[in-house]
Amino acid sequence: MGIINVNGDSFYAASRAAGAEAAVERARCMLEEGADILDLGACSTRPGAEQPSEKEEWRRLKPALEAIRKAFPEAKISVDTYRAGIVERTHDSIGPFLVNDISAGQMDARMLPLVGRLGLPYVAMHMRGTPETMQQFTEYTDITEDVMAYFEAFAAKADANGIRTWILDPGFGFAKTVEQNYELLRNMDRLQELGRPVLVGLSRKSMIYKPLGITPEEALAPTQVLHFVAMEKGADILRVHDVAAAVNTVKLYSTMYTSSPGAAKL
Repeated sequence: MGIINVNGDSFYAASRAAGAEAAVERARCMLEEGADILDLGACSTRPGAEQPSEKEEWRRLKPALEAIRKAFPEAKISVDTYRAGIVERTHDSIGPFLVNDISAGQMDARMLPLVGRLGLPYVAMHMRGTPETMQQFTEYTDITEDVMAYFEAFAAKADANGIRTWILDPGFGFAKTVEQNYELLRNMDRLQELGRPVLVGLSRKSMIYKPLGITPEEALAPTQVLHFVAMEKGADILRVHDVAAAVNTVKLYSTMYTSSPGAAKL
C-alpha cells in the first residue's frame, strides 16, 4: 500500500503531493514500482497534528482522488479518513474503495453504519484518543492483550453494522511509546488468532528513527528491516512511503520462506 498525502504537514515531506498533478505522478511511480493499493490521505495524523475541517479535507482530497481514478481506472484505491462524510463523498465520486480509518469508527458515530450500508471493505486501526491527544493514553496492562481485546470488541461492532470485509491495523505509533511499539511487534503473530488480514504501518516512523538518533529521511534501510520482521510476524499488507524498496523486501521474504521466489505475500 503506497502512501500519497495530499496535505502539507505529514511528518515525512517526500510523501506529500501538492495538487492533483503531483498526486497522479506519485501514483504512477508507485504503480510502476509494484504497489497493490494507493492510499490517499488529506490530513496528517501524526502525534499532535491539528485536524482540518471536513470541508477542507474534501477540498484537498477531491481533485487528487478524481485525477488518479481517471488516470488509473483499474487501480485499487484506499482513502485514509475517520469521517463518514468523506467516505460518502468519495463513494459518490469514484464508487467502491477501501476505507482506512485510524479510529476504527470511534471518531465518527456514523462511520460503521455507513460502511456497512455501502458494503465497503474497511481497515480498523488501534488507537486511543485522537491524533492531538493520543500520546497521553499510553498506559496498558499488557499492550498485546489490550490490542487483542480492542479488536475482539471491534469484531462485534463490525458484525452489528454489517461490515463483512475488514482488515486490522495494530496502530504502530498511535498511543504507544517506542518500547510498547516493539513489544507489540514482537508479539504481533498473536493477532492472527483473530482471523483477519493484518496491515502494518511502520514506514519511517519515530519508533525507528528515535532509537537510532536519525531523521525520517534517513530511515529507509531500518524500515525495511522492520518490514521483514513484520512479515515474519504475520503482516499481510505493508503501508509504505517507498514502494520499490518494500517490494524488494517482500521478494526477499518470499525467497527465504516460499518455494516460488518473487511471489509476494501481499
